Amino acid sequence: MFKKIQDDLDAFLARDPAARSRLEVVLFYPGFHALMFHRGAHALWRWRWRLLARFLSSIGKFLTMIEIHPGAEIGRRFVIDHGTGVVIGETSVIGEDVTLYQGVTLGGVAPSVDSHTQVDQKRHPSLGDGVIIGSGAQVLGPITIGDGARIGANSVVHKDIPAGVTAVGIPARVVMPRDKTKAKEFVAYGEPVDGCPDPVLRTIEDLRHQVTALMTHVEELEGRLQGTETGGDDEERKTVAISGGES
Repeated sequence: MFKKIQDDLDAFLARDPAARSRLEVVLFYPGFHALMFHRGAHALWRWRWRLLARFLSSIGKFLTMIEIHPGAEIGRRFVIDHGTGVVIGETSVIGEDVTLYQGVTLGGVAPSVDSHTQVDQKRHPSLGDGVIIGSGAQVLGPITIGDGARIGANSVVHKDIPAGVTAVGIPARVVMPRDKTKAKEFVAYGEPVDGCPDPVLRTIEDLRHQVTALMTHVEELEGRLQGTETGGDDEERKTVAISGGES
């Protein structure tokens, strides 16, 4: 247990340049406080002391403004940076070395009980190892976010995201593959340093280039057509002149 806590503290120090010591993280970081409340509540949940687990998680929510359902499964070295407004649903599964920022929601979009089998069903996302989700992103439904994937700020994700890619937008679209040479590098907010183009803007830009190319081609055709018509008029004049001379 103490080794897990130490790993969690070291993860905060590694990913937040503002953190200067473990003591500072323990005293002042609501993301760490929420994680500690969840570790205890999740243990109670597994022991089937469900009401007590919900009570402990509610205390954590009240103190940190971060809501983590005690049924959620969270791996080692999990970091919630800033944290206000984060919501993690009951059947969420989070791998190791995952980072979430403020306002992130791991939510469900289906009923809690299957109407046919009358048993609880998976309705929240599963995050692979090393996933980074930017502030305000909404990851909804029983989908899978692959290892090392990045979700840009304010994106809405409702489909599986492959491993090692960056996805942004509403709905989220894959805009660039992850550089394999930098796969283990941590990038704050999941935003690559060299920029991450918006897929809609990129489509508009592609259309603009196509329209420009078509206009250029039309102008060339009009020029050829005018040249042909001018050549035809000259031939007519020559024919008339020759006819007049002969007469």
